[in-house]
Amino acid sequence: MLNSHDILETINMIDNENLDVRTITMGISLIDCMDSDVRKACDKIYDKICRYAGELVKTGEDISKDYGIPIINKRISVTPIAMAAGACPGSNPVAFAKTLDKAAAEVGVNFIGGYSALVHKGFGPGDYALIESIPEALAETDRVCSSVNVGSTKAGINMDAVAKMGQVIRRAAELTQDRECIGAAKLVVFCNAPEDNPFMAGAFHGVGEPDCVINVGVSGPGVVRAALAKAGDCDLAAIAELIKRTAFKITRMGQLVAQEASRRLSVPFGIIDLSLAPTPAVGDSVAHILEEMGLERCGGHGTTAALALLNDAVKKGGVMASSHVGGLSGAFIPVSEDAGMIRAAREGCLTLNKLEAMTAVCSVGLDMIVLPGDTPPEILSAIVADEAAIGMVNSKTTAVRVIPAIGKQPGEEIDFGGLLGYGPIMEVNPASPLKFIQRGGRIPAPLQSLKN
Repeated sequence: MLNSHDILETINMIDNENLDVRTITMGISLIDCMDSDVRKACDKIYDKICRYAGELVKTGEDISKDYGIPIINKRISVTPIAMAAGACPGSNPVAFAKTLDKAAAEVGVNFIGGYSALVHKGFGPGDYALIESIPEALAETDRVCSSVNVGSTKAGINMDAVAKMGQVIRRAAELTQDRECIGAAKLVVFCNAPEDNPFMAGAFHGVGEPDCVINVGVSGPGVVRAALAKAGDCDLAAIAELIKRTAFKITRMGQLVAQEASRRLSVPFGIIDLSLAPTPAVGDSVAHILEEMGLERCGGHGTTAALALLNDAVKKGGVMASSHVGGLSGAFIPVSEDAGMIRAAREGCLTLNKLEAMTAVCSVGLDMIVLPGDTPPEILSAIVADEAAIGMVNSKTTAVRVIPAIGKQPGEEIDFGGLLGYGPIMEVNPASPLKFIQRGGRIPAPLQSLKN
């Protein structure tokens, strides 16, 4: 039973501390839409998305009005399109991307994810063609997001796919150079990708998911920071407990929205993803949470330990608040989307090497990091390989979303606008990994994969 204090506290979180439901994401299976004729498959995909998601945006807006809870984004994820491409060999997969874009525009969502391939153990029918087409697909659409899973703890790392993705990332940036290289900002390379992640650009609807499902992502870095600011000089165990309790409250709000959306749309409720996803807005920063713990600046020594504490406490609080916590759930560290990290990167305190260390203990990986425009594909591939290795060995999800800023160098900045934010171009180590990347093959799964 909620009392008046709980209600007023939540109102204050929404009004003054940037608490929001970051996204309601409807996952839709396209398995029954596959056809050997690409035009027929595209027609089926368009019709099914419009039929299932036609009321998604309106429902989100109605819930927001009824409960006074900001719901920032309404999105869709679909079955990895490489599967549909595999059913019609010889066709250009970009036709699917354009269909997804058209359907997303029709129902009014801001992003649709699932232009994806799962190649952690090798390439199946449709996988290679889809990966080849990603730069063109992202350049010719506005709302389509893409992801490729290149590794897992069970399978190891597909280094042939890793080598290819370095080229794909660079080409995606080149084809959208006139739009701040936005193509690369809509592309994520995963290890251990979750099938129920509601956040873009990595969302896709896994083959083990229902025909249609509602997943909700909640975010509240400002709420956690405000709670710590009131805590005073307590020890780290007390800070962990405070974060856990705050995460519990945030997750309960997300559970309410998810169940209400599920009821109104007559679609099963899937998971709550409690991820502290920052924005460029002042007061909505994961970096500022770490600094509130006592760090002078995010990126300094102690940052990884502080982030480990934060990520663990967030997960514990979320799990206590809902029986269906999933997705990524923890703390995101996207540089261009976090005001505190933007400042730390500008000052040179936050470097690419430090960010890589931080990814070993947080929810995702190297996210929304702008790199020099002349970064060669093999270095992009090596960055992916390093992150995939961290995920594989630690049995966790890691990802890479980096943007080579074509024509720009360290010291300059790039501005994507909106939630994608802006950020300084960060330096990379120029030592060449070319021979290592060219070896190809598969890095074997680690010993900890043998759990049966």
